[in-house]
Amino acid sequence: MDFGLSFSFPFQDEDWIKKIVLTAVISFIPLIGQFALLGWMVELTRRVIRGDAEPLPDWADFGGILVLGLKMFVVGFVYSLPLIIFALPMGVMSALLDSESAVALYTFVMMCFSCFAVIYGLALAYFFPAAVGELAVTDNLGEAINPTNIIAHVRAAPSAYLLAFLGTIVAGFLAGLGIILCLVGVIFTIVYAYAVQGHLYGQAYLEATKS
Repeated sequence: MDFGLSFSFPFQDEDWIKKIVLTAVISFIPLIGQFALLGWMVELTRRVIRGDAEPLPDWADFGGILVLGLKMFVVGFVYSLPLIIFALPMGVMSALLDSESAVALYTFVMMCFSCFAVIYGLALAYFFPAAVGELAVTDNLGEAINPTNIIAHVRAAPSAYLLAFLGTIVAGFLAGLGIILCLVGVIFTIVYAYAVQGHLYGQAYLEATKS
C-alpha cells in the first residue's frame, strides 16, 4: 500500500484543478452538494480499485454520483445508529431531571455513554473504509452494511485499514488548515481531503482482496 501516493495522486491528473474546483463548487449546493461529494469520493474509491490511470472523477455522470452519495449516506447512518439510539434516552433524561440524585445518576450515565461513544467512534473510523470499498465495488447497500463483509475485509488486511484510518486523520487535519486559510479551504482542501480518503480506501480494499 502506497500511503504517500494517496496524497500526491491528484496532482498527476492533467485536469486536476478543473476537477477539484468543480467538485468544490458542487459541494456548495445545499444538501445535494454534500451527497454529491460523498458519491464523488466513493466513485474515486471505485476507480482506484478498478486500476484507472486517472482516478479523479469528472462530473459527466452527475446523477450516478449523486445516487452513490445517497447510498453512502444511508450506510453511514446505519452504522451510526448505535450512537443515535444511546443518545436519545440521554436527551429525555436531561429534560426530566428534578432532584440531586437524578442529576448524579444522569452524570454517571453520561460518562458511561461518553466512553462508549469514543470507543465506538474510533472503531467505526477504523472499519468504515471497508464499507466504502464494498459499496464502491458492489453498488449494493445490503453488502455495504453487512458487518460480516466489513469485518472480513479488515481481518484480511488490518495494517492497510490502519493506514487508511491514520490517513483519514491527516486528511481531516489538512482540511482544517484550509478552513483556517478561508478561501483556500473552501475551494481546495476539503475536496482534496475527500480525494485522499477515497484513494486510501481503494488501496486498502485492494490489499484486503488480493489473492
